[in-house]
Amino acid sequence: MSIQPSKKLKYERPNIVRVSNYLTSKAGPAIAADLEFNDVISGISVEELSEKYGSPLFVFCEKTIRDTYRRAHKAFCENYENVQFAWSYKTNYLKGICAIFHQEGAIAEVVSDFEYEKARALGVPGNRIIYNGPLKSVDSLKRAIRERAYIHIDNFDEMTMIEEIARKEKIIVPVAIRLNFHILGATQWSRFGFNLETGQALEAARKIISSDHLELTGIHAHIGTFMMDPTSYEQSAEKLIDFYLMIQNKFGVRLHYIDMGGGIPSKNNLRGVYQPAEIAIKNIEEYASCITKKFKIFENSEHRPKLILETGRHLIDEAGFLITQVSNSKLLPTGKRSYVLDAGVNLLYTNAWYNFKFQINKKLEGIAEPAIFNGPLCMNIDILKDGFSTPYIPVGTHITLHPVGAYNITQSMQFIRYRPAVVLIKENGETCLLKRAENLESIEFDELLPDELKFEL
Repeated sequence: MSIQPSKKLKYERPNIVRVSNYLTSKAGPAIAADLEFNDVISGISVEELSEKYGSPLFVFCEKTIRDTYRRAHKAFCENYENVQFAWSYKTNYLKGICAIFHQEGAIAEVVSDFEYEKARALGVPGNRIIYNGPLKSVDSLKRAIRERAYIHIDNFDEMTMIEEIARKEKIIVPVAIRLNFHILGATQWSRFGFNLETGQALEAARKIISSDHLELTGIHAHIGTFMMDPTSYEQSAEKLIDFYLMIQNKFGVRLHYIDMGGGIPSKNNLRGVYQPAEIAIKNIEEYASCITKKFKIFENSEHRPKLILETGRHLIDEAGFLITQVSNSKLLPTGKRSYVLDAGVNLLYTNAWYNFKFQINKKLEGIAEPAIFNGPLCMNIDILKDGFSTPYIPVGTHITLHPVGAYNITQSMQFIRYRPAVVLIKENGETCLLKRAENLESIEFDELLPDELKFEL
């Protein structure tokens, strides 16, 4: 009888270091509260999704998108009858995502000729597109004018450009202007639009109204992003309505709409805010109340201007997940254990501002130790989460980050690694691809190699 050698256990020499700045008990450092167990997304196993579509993987839930939209739309329409939502393409411009919002009744809000082309290619008519942004090409403006888009003028040079196009075409072009102004407790986005306090906005309105080729039909303001105080929108609504009434009284012009922009937050955890999002972020009904209470001034008016909302983040963020996987780990000289995930800051641009929820698909046992989640990039700054403790996480464990539906798709980088597939979990529980994973062919599709640079080894 032969004796088989025993299987060697994996051994790694420990580091003994002082643990500080962690919640501790007699059992050692506690597990961070946001490192929680969860192995499903909308009833589907995280492991099953990863096996079918690969890792990393972006996942979106159709039911969450539609439910969030309908709740927000209802909150505004219950208090003001003339409301139009516009889906912000820059927040997430995947065709499948935009199509859901358009099915729900949203028009498109775009900020570049690229996004304008995306909306038109998807089948959105020009007269259901709001064209914002600080840079609009002459050709895109000609097209937007021809297709009767909502054009929001950002500066006087753009105004002159549009007027010149209209003069040559011998037409009158309806336009709106974007305003910026001071909001108590918020940073003023003075780079965009015409300033209200200096009289610049009034001068812009006067120039349009006195033009033979322009017609002022609306005003617009976007006061910021992730605005946690609903009363900021109450201030914005008051300033916009006051300006609306000033235009009406001073020039005898009645505008068709007031666009309140976007910036309403999702239930995400903003860095530097120590309360959880469930407490720190107000419900959409409070934002709707702060805005629509100011619009009650039009209750007895024959003409009620349309209230437009360009809500993006609030509508999509919580519908988005990123599945990633532990590829390897090692002890650092500091005593922390570095876990390398197959997703990094290349896919999560907004990680610099938000503390995402990290959900593990395996229940962990053992003493917790200080840890850090690094991405796969050859960059020292590729850090997804630091300053937490956890028992040892085995290689192959799936970790889901949430909510990541806003801006991470549009701002992701093709840097060092291919970008992953994007999947939609439909309302009926089935899954479908919204975007295939990149490969060498798709990345090099637009590249050219001149003949004189070809070589043989």
